[in-house]
Amino acid sequence: MEKRHEELQQELLAKYDAESAYRTQLGKFAAVVTLLGISLTLFHLYTAFRGPYVSIIQGAIHVGTALSLIFILYPAKRSLLKKGGVPVYDFVLALAAIFANFYIVFHYERITTKAIILGFTSLDIAVATIGILLLLEATRRSVGMPIVIIAALAMSYGLWGKGIPYFGHAGFSWKVLSTELFFSSNAIFGIPIQISSTYIFLFLFFGVMLAKTGISQFFNDLSFAATGRLTGGTAKAAVTASALQGMVTGSSVANTVGSGSFTIPMMKRAGFKPEFAAATEASASTGGQIMPPIMGAAAFIMAEYTGIPYNEIMIIAIIPALLYFIGIYFGTHFEAKKHGILGLPKEKLPRFEGLFKRMDLLLPLLTIIGLLLVGYTPTYAALWGIAAALLVSSFRKDTRLSFRELLASLEQGARTALSVIAACATAGIIVGIVVLTGLGGKIAGGILELAGGSFFLILFFTMIACIVLGMGLPTTANYVVTATMAAPALMEFGVPMIAAHMFVFYFGIVADITPPVCLAAYAGAGIAQANPMKTGFIAVKLAIAAFIIPYVFVFNPILLLEGESLWFLIVPLITALIGMASISAGIMGYLIRTASVFERSLLVLAGLMLVYPEGILVSLIGLVIMLAVGFFQYRKDRKLEVSVG
Repeated sequence: MEKRHEELQQELLAKYDAESAYRTQLGKFAAVVTLLGISLTLFHLYTAFRGPYVSIIQGAIHVGTALSLIFILYPAKRSLLKKGGVPVYDFVLALAAIFANFYIVFHYERITTKAIILGFTSLDIAVATIGILLLLEATRRSVGMPIVIIAALAMSYGLWGKGIPYFGHAGFSWKVLSTELFFSSNAIFGIPIQISSTYIFLFLFFGVMLAKTGISQFFNDLSFAATGRLTGGTAKAAVTASALQGMVTGSSVANTVGSGSFTIPMMKRAGFKPEFAAATEASASTGGQIMPPIMGAAAFIMAEYTGIPYNEIMIIAIIPALLYFIGIYFGTHFEAKKHGILGLPKEKLPRFEGLFKRMDLLLPLLTIIGLLLVGYTPTYAALWGIAAALLVSSFRKDTRLSFRELLASLEQGARTALSVIAACATAGIIVGIVVLTGLGGKIAGGILELAGGSFFLILFFTMIACIVLGMGLPTTANYVVTATMAAPALMEFGVPMIAAHMFVFYFGIVADITPPVCLAAYAGAGIAQANPMKTGFIAVKLAIAAFIIPYVFVFNPILLLEGESLWFLIVPLITALIGMASISAGIMGYLIRTASVFERSLLVLAGLMLVYPEGILVSLIGLVIMLAVGFFQYRKDRKLEVSVG
């Protein structure tokens, strides 16, 4: 039964998540995948312990090994997934990927010194061309076509951008462009891959260790014990569990399937409609990528781009992340009250007494958070977090890993990182072109000109661009592109750097639940056997906080702990929380009783006035409107009770 459940999970992931559409019947190549996967993970553990190699060598080993694994694991077309074994041409492509990237390792001195002065050879250009083409094909297989199209358009712009009005540039030959993209530390092996090959891989492996040792299941049990008995307890537990799981996962789709296969059936049994159950899981799982400490791995790149230490970004992100999840929590509460859905009986929930005896399983997560907060590097924190997971899991038979399971975890760590590595490397092409041609400044100027000087329109156009890009790009790659192109436009208008980067980060993430693409909603709907488009629209309603909060912290950066002392945070935080409750009540159509269209409109208006950061008077008016609606609903409810009595 458990094996069939895992098979259904994998089928669902392969359908909606490109990174999970890999071969399961590898035949004689299974040993090759195991060897390469274990070697890649051990390489990162070794370099984390002794210190990384020079960035381009570290990146070349990281990318070359990952691409070879992708060509063996991912078929050229999904229709070939059912066929067993690996075609010879894919094995040849895997060898070519290793050759092209390890060519950099063996020719590093010449490529970075003599070749820059004397020029690159014909063989160098051929290797660079092969390396770029192999990267794009591997990315197409493991991530999807949209990011490949954007990278191809970027390279075309680099080659033939001379005649383009306004955005034109001098143009580059293929010799210059290919070698700049493949042999420098400004493009494919730029900041995204440098962070991927040091921090991100280790944190993804940490997530694998939590799953393999059963510590992730402890998070679920803790969530259900804490909230399962409340009104609509199954949905609230799903939100809490997804927030905890999201701390250490980098994929909203994978998180939706992993948590949702357990939570969605429970929500349906409790009385929630299939679309609502799927939407709750999808919106909460998507929000997991903005939840510290890991935040979908993009936070590490944000630290590099902004120059703000990662441990500070982790703290800065706490309030917006909590507001997001509290907004979903309110939505599930009002929906449950509207339909009279109660919590689970006590006997069906995990007992706190048993969970307290297993609280040591939180040690790995607390180790990472603690080390980051006191100022240690993410590499050091991740390494000790992995060690702590191995340590605490060894104390119990049900969490202890055998030697074979440990080897499987090492292999799985590499598999989990493949799509992230491909996406970061391909995003590096886009960033390289933007920097090389000066496109970033021109796009920022174009947005400013299009908005006609209107600050709100600049924010709105930037939001639309981030959502559209996010529909086709993974979170990390989307952030890399938008941080390069869109964030500078906000900063030119005086938005603080961290607020601009958080703004584009948030809207890139919510693309996973925004119709028409909404991949996380599709995955949740697949589990719930629900209408996927309807699920997407409900997920947007639940996650409305994600569409409002970024505007709030741009207008009032105090929510990002910018500027004023913490005392000035109290009032904006309280009004934001009350405002989120009012907006959720209006959207879900219930406060004290079912709301009319007029009452819903007033509640949404009141909520927007409460979260509006400029002036206490506006917030007070919003509070009065919300209380007035609540009072009239209470009076109406009492009259109905008297009438029935």
